[in-house]
Parts: sequence; C-alpha cells; structure tokens
Amino acid sequence: MSNIIEINDFTAPELDVFARLTEAQLRNRREAEKGIFIAESTKVIEHALDAGYEPVSLLMERKQISGQAHDIIARCGDIPIYTADRDLLAGLTGFQLTRGVLCAMRRPRLPDVAVLCASARRVAILEGIVDPTNVGAIFRSAAALNMDAVLVTPSCCDPLYRRAVRVSMGTVFQVPWTRMGSKSSEWPQPGLQRLRKLGFKTAAMALSDNAVSIEDTKLMAEEKLAIVLGTEGDGLSPDTIADCDYTVCIPMSHYVDSLNVAAASAVTFWQLRAR
Repeated sequence: MSNIIEINDFTAPELDVFARLTEAQLRNRREAEKGIFIAESTKVIEHALDAGYEPVSLLMERKQISGQAHDIIARCGDIPIYTADRDLLAGLTGFQLTRGVLCAMRRPRLPDVAVLCASARRVAILEGIVDPTNVGAIFRSAAALNMDAVLVTPSCCDPLYRRAVRVSMGTVFQVPWTRMGSKSSEWPQPGLQRLRKLGFKTAAMALSDNAVSIEDTKLMAEEKLAIVLGTEGDGLSPDTIADCDYTVCIPMSHYVDSLNVAAASAVTFWQLRAR
C-alpha cells in the first residue's frame, strides 16, 4: 500500500534530501555506500529502478500520483511519497518541478576497476571534467556509441549529480562505471599503469603536433583501448598526455581548433568503437 504523506511542514528533516542538502552533503553525509542521490523525471527514475537502484523516498506533485508516476509508485513498495501542489513544492525545492517527480535513491557500491574492465574492449576515462552537463552528455554518448565502461578520475564531477543524471537521460544507470581511485595521487600514472596491466592501450584526446588522427588505422585496430578525455578549457594534464600510448585529435576545418568535450566524446566514441 502506498505511503502518501501530504506536506504541511517544510522544515521536516525528512525533506532535507530534496531541499536543503547540497550534492556533496547527499554523497558524504553517511558512509559512501549509504549516500543518497536524486533522480528527476519518471523516465530517469524508471531507468534507475530497472538497473536495480534502491529508492528511499519520492517527492511529487499531487496529480502525478494517479498520473505519470503511477507505475513508479507501484514499483517502490511502501517508501514515503511526499506530495503537495506544484506551487507549494516550488517553495520547498526552490524551483519548479518541471518533470513533476523526484526520487531519493541509495548510491551503489562501485565496482573495482579490474572487475569492471575484465571483458571490456572500449572504455572512456573522464579526467577532471567538472560540468555535470558535460558528464551527463558523455554518458549518453557512451551508452549510444558502444563504450563498455566509463572511469572517472578523483577530480571529476560525480556522475550521480542531479543534473548529470538528468542530462544523461538515465544512461548513467545503463553504462557500467566506477572511479579511478579516491585520491589525486592515484591518477594519472598509477591509473594508466593499472589499465596497461589489464591489457589496454591508452589514447589521450589532446591538441598536439605529435597527435595522430582518430582515423589512424593502427589506433582503430587496437583490441582494447581506453579513451582519455580532459577537463573543459585546459584539457588533459601534461603528465596524462605524456603517459598515454597515443595522443589523438579530431581533424578540424574552418580554423576551429577543438570541440566541446561532450561533442568530442561522441565523435571519438563512434570512430574508435570496437569492430
């Protein structure tokens, strides 16, 4: 039976996850595997449930209970479902719930890199990418264009940030991913060495006079390839570029020197997909 709770006290501590805790607080307020993230929209929540993520509570407009969220509620057992009219919810969250439904979910325990990459042929590595929109877009491209896994470095934006999840359209739940360690000292050299031991060649996407084209036949023929994408603006660190097996660029025209990292990821994933 649904546990529907009408909101009449915006200060109630059980609503903190939706209204008052930052993304960092959601992630770190308890042990990592018991942290919380927020999934927004029925489609994204459905993808998370399909992938086995555990819901904690729901927040939605009253009309959604018998509307778009009906099937989600049926799948979530007796977790609390907080509800009110649209205007009242905007006062709680500080923004209009344009998609009508938020779900607080437990964070999963992330797999070990070796386990995640055991059968992978193509993986993407995100070094220090800080914009959640870019991270979400990269995950969507990774899902659509046959990346087997995504690895994020310690300085990279959390793929489970609300905006990253939303922009990914829930594909962050479909593409296996994990972190390349939790300390800055674990990347780049130790992480790249670890990938080599797993049989991967590494390709740094960077502007360089020594870069090969993504159309390079030797590069495309690599059996196992890790594609390393760098942060907005500065790109990959010099140490990362120096330690990779290849430096790779996308051929440009009309005097354009580079693409946004999310756009570059889509082009690269398509060209270097496993054949």
